[in-house]
Amino acid sequence: MEATELRAQIEDLTAAYVECLDSDRLEEWPDFFTEPCLYQVMPYENAALGMPIPLMYGDSRGMLRDRVVAHRNANFFAPHLYRHLVGRVRIVGEENGVISTRANYAVFRTMLDPSNYGHSELFSVGVYHDKIVFEDGQPRFREKIVIVDTSQIPTLLVTPL
Repeated sequence: MEATELRAQIEDLTAAYVECLDSDRLEEWPDFFTEPCLYQVMPYENAALGMPIPLMYGDSRGMLRDRVVAHRNANFFAPHLYRHLVGRVRIVGEENGVISTRANYAVFRTMLDPSNYGHSELFSVGVYHDKIVFEDGQPRFREKIVIVDTSQIPTLLVTPL
């Protein structure tokens, strides 16, 4: 595959991923991943110290689906919207068909509860460390490690980043 086409497909994957989250189509979220996969939200401090203790973890599509079911049925949280801003995706390597990428992100959260309606705030800032493979001609995340710049989450981290 030509480098320009590869970059376009990876950038389209990332854009579709954040659009899925921002549009609250969480039931589609696991479909962006391979089986098996790895999804982690990791504080920068833990990653920098080599202490891989994540805030959120899933190592299969089934675990990601369970996360969505818990989000819909078990977690109680104030209604909100996310809006992701993602910097340019940089391809940092390729080995045996696995493409490694990095992209900075920022997530804004807008509250929808009546007492705080319309209040927007910067919710999370960090970097995506992704490993992408092509399955049936479609790019999918084999790994998505979200390194958050701070482990201080203002409220419950219920929606994937």
